[in-house]
Order: sequence, then structure tokens, then C-alpha cells
Amino acid sequence: MKPALREQILTVMAAIPPGRVTTYGRIAAMTEGGTPRLVARALRELPDDHGLPWFRVITASRRVAEHPGAIEQRQRLVAEGVLFDSRGRVPPEVMWP
Repeated sequence: MKPALREQILTVMAAIPPGRVTTYGRIAAMTEGGTPRLVARALRELPDDHGLPWFRVITASRRVAEHPGAIEQRQRLVAEGVLFDSRGRVPPEVMWP
């Protein structure tokens, strides 16, 4: 991945406010040449001490993606006040932007 694209992805992710979420696709659309898969890759490659709100990025179906950190992601979102419906989706009103 080109460093400029990675920087764009991380910059958008850093701007997601607490209590809000966005999708891999929405982040990709805010970059030059990004795709949802490249956004996911950038998140996977984050160093352990990054401090970015990776947990605020969800799938287009408004669910937490299946990955090793999914339980932690859901817990962090709930701690910020993000609610999930019975199908595991977040309400549209918490989507950003």
C-alpha cells in the first residue's frame, strides 16, 4: 500500500468522534484510490501502541466484522454508548459522517 493512501486512511479514522462509527467503505470513499479491503489492511497493520480508534470502523451491514478483536471492539463501542440491536447492528443515526 502506498504510504500516502495509508496516511489518508489513518487521518480519516482518527477523525471519527466518540460514540459514532463508520464503515470500511465510507473511509475508502474519503481517500484517493482506497478500497474497503485496503482500509481493513491498514487497520490490521497498525502497531500495538497506535492509539487510533480502530474499533469505530464497522462493516457496511453496520456490524462488527469477524476478527480476533471483535469482542473487544464491541465492548469499546458499548462503553462509548453505541447500542446494538438484536441482530448485532448499530442504528443508522450513529453512523459518521
